[in-house]
Amino acid sequence: MRSQPHVLGIVLAGGEGKRLYPLTMDRAKPAVPFGGSYRLIDFVLSNLVNGGYERICVLTQYKSHSLDRHISQNWWTSGFHGEYITPVPAQQRLGPRWYTGSADSIYQSLNLIDDERPDYIVVFGADHVYRMDPSQMVRAHIESGANATVAGIRVPRAEAFAFGCIDSDDDNQITAFVEKPSDPPGTPDDPEVTYASMGNYVFTTEALVEALRADAADPDSDHDMGGDIIPAFVSRGEAYVYDFNDNVIPGSTERDHAYWRDVGTIDSFYDAHMDLISEHPVFNLYNQLWPIRAAASHLPPAKLIRSGSADGSMLGAGAIVSGAVTHSVLSNDVVVEEGAVVEGSVLLPGVRVGSNAVVRNAILDKNVNVADGRRVGVDLDHDREHYRVSPDGVVCVGKNTPVR
Repeated sequence: MRSQPHVLGIVLAGGEGKRLYPLTMDRAKPAVPFGGSYRLIDFVLSNLVNGGYERICVLTQYKSHSLDRHISQNWWTSGFHGEYITPVPAQQRLGPRWYTGSADSIYQSLNLIDDERPDYIVVFGADHVYRMDPSQMVRAHIESGANATVAGIRVPRAEAFAFGCIDSDDDNQITAFVEKPSDPPGTPDDPEVTYASMGNYVFTTEALVEALRADAADPDSDHDMGGDIIPAFVSRGEAYVYDFNDNVIPGSTERDHAYWRDVGTIDSFYDAHMDLISEHPVFNLYNQLWPIRAAASHLPPAKLIRSGSADGSMLGAGAIVSGAVTHSVLSNDVVVEEGAVVEGSVLLPGVRVGSNAVVRNAILDKNVNVADGRRVGVDLDHDREHYRVSPDGVVCVGKNTPVR
């Protein structure tokens, strides 16, 4: 007999991630490496598993091979109690077409819900960096009597125009849900901040299935969770906001409490890495009371040799540093040769930086090879001719690219 509500986790991992190009040139956005040892998908899966939810379907579509492989190799379960974490590709169960939106991806996968028969469904995105206990949100959903609950993070009202925004009353019932408004609403207790949608939802199962079927029959719908499904619940007075600030994680500090970052652009991806490396980081990867699970590594520990040094940096397993690394994140199996300088940069797995080379304010994707003496991030006009340079001046070099 169940003592806890029966919850199915659905992770939306089919996004193309165009704004993160070239990091998404050869992989789905949730499969992009992050933080030296992880992939973006690891954050949502860790949150769900740490929160006690181990029946999880990851809906994939775009360039999903590396994502599928990562889940299969690193997120397997014994299944002894019926638990599973499984990637589910687009199956065209309803005809020869791919997913047309996030809501359509769940509608085309209703067989997963029929098989599991959960009381509640947690629908989370796959490409955000944060810690969250989803069981606290589910509890709030049940207590409110809502059919839909949306996680909201408080952001300054002046910056909220870039998000889906939530207007709510004093009882947390959502009165309006608008995408990227020019005049964002304030919260009931503070007119200078706005609830921005985190893209995380809890639904009562029967209500969600009914809403998905109605949406699928609407020829004018974009079949999007945030753009169509949530507004439908709001119009019926059935949606509530869950304040992310109320979510308390074991081991969190005042500094990193309620941290959440959407890493949808090169600049936000870079900034999120810089959040990791201070002495008292804004987001602490070393909180073992709510661990973020990484891929198993068979590499030896990182090491510094000859005149190698690293200051204010994170070094992944197998990294070998003979040069000088400052305020940077080095992933697994990165080599920085003697005389090379790496400053304020993010180096993904397998990167090689040759002797006397300089890498500054850059993101180097997997297996980039910087030849001896070459410079990246020093002359932005030159870099723009060969690589992507973000609005904030971060140089991003795509996977397997030689820098000669």
